[in-house]
Amino acid sequence: MTTTFARRSAALLACAAFGFATSAYAQDKTVKIGVLNDMSSLYADIGGPNSVAAVKMAVEDSGLKAKGWTIEVLSGDHQNKPDIGVNIARQWIDADKVDAIADTPSSGVALAVSNLVKEKNSVLLNSGAATADLTGKACTPNTISFTYDTYMLANGTGKALTKAGGDSWFFLTADYAFGHALERDTSAVVTATGGKVLGGVKHPLNTADFSSFLLQAQSSKAKIIGLANAGGDTTNAIKQAAEFGIVSGGQKLAALLLFINDVHSLGLKTAQGLTFTESFYWDLNDQTREWSKRFQKVSPKGSMPSMTVAGLYAEILHYLKAMDALGGNPHDGAKVVAKMKELPTDDPLFGKGPLRADGRRLIPAYLFEVKKPEESKGPWDYYKLVATIAPEDAAKPLKDSDCPLVKK
Repeated sequence: MTTTFARRSAALLACAAFGFATSAYAQDKTVKIGVLNDMSSLYADIGGPNSVAAVKMAVEDSGLKAKGWTIEVLSGDHQNKPDIGVNIARQWIDADKVDAIADTPSSGVALAVSNLVKEKNSVLLNSGAATADLTGKACTPNTISFTYDTYMLANGTGKALTKAGGDSWFFLTADYAFGHALERDTSAVVTATGGKVLGGVKHPLNTADFSSFLLQAQSSKAKIIGLANAGGDTTNAIKQAAEFGIVSGGQKLAALLLFINDVHSLGLKTAQGLTFTESFYWDLNDQTREWSKRFQKVSPKGSMPSMTVAGLYAEILHYLKAMDALGGNPHDGAKVVAKMKELPTDDPLFGKGPLRADGRRLIPAYLFEVKKPEESKGPWDYYKLVATIAPEDAAKPLKDSDCPLVKK
């Protein structure tokens, strides 16, 4: 009798505790998002303060504040150094109780932060880092990649140029995780499409002088010089290649990762004819134009959004949609990411598309070419569409995935 009473009392207490926990969780409508990126160096124009502006736009557009949510946005400069990035992320998670870390351009930083986020059961909302390993061998239940990756870039630009007759390649590669992954993935596509890789050279991140690297590329006689770098490294290489007469000499530059901010910096006279792959352009349709013009008004430099900035906006919208669906903040990163994968994605910039088990969102990609100066109708009118790449072709097939989360 006493034992039965004790058991019933324990059960009632457990139910009461569960009810209290559920009630507290449902009432917790506070979220902290930390935007971690390059605020001051070669990737600052791609994201930097523009990324913070996009996140704040997403917070406002989510409608959660009107539902009683309190959402705080922090920002930090990782200086493209993994140790600095991890230290900021650790401080945010442990001391500031940040729920999600967003953006993370620089693949080395993103891979390191992804490991920390898994350890702390937080969330990484990647839009800036390109390495496909984040949804491949290094995937975790706490990280998603929304916008693009090295597989998309390789299968867009690499395949198109090789099929068009650019069947011999030489790579200029940024010497860190992103550059290595981009060269690896593009080389695989080039050889699979019938081309040859004649060689390559690694250069330090944020280098000012590309002369020795460009001379090696020029002497290789490769039809295509693949620039496996980004931001200031890409624009510097393109400018110096023009000084060396590389393109006028018959070789073609392939900017394997190029952003609208890079084209704006280069100018159409220098950038014209470059072929590249992106998943967003401000002038794609009425919805992208309307949003981009809104964004330009809040952009610190009055610029149009890069692909990663647009992706970050869409990613934050979906993250907050998941929080709303959960009814409160569980402070459980894996649970939030699982809800993000469960809910259908739909936003004005990328439309609908599933968020896969590996954390990769399926969206179309586009092969663009930079317009000639006389083809541009006004400011920021820089791209002409060459081809649309279907979502299932822009991401590595799950059957070929080495992500441990994918069941085959």
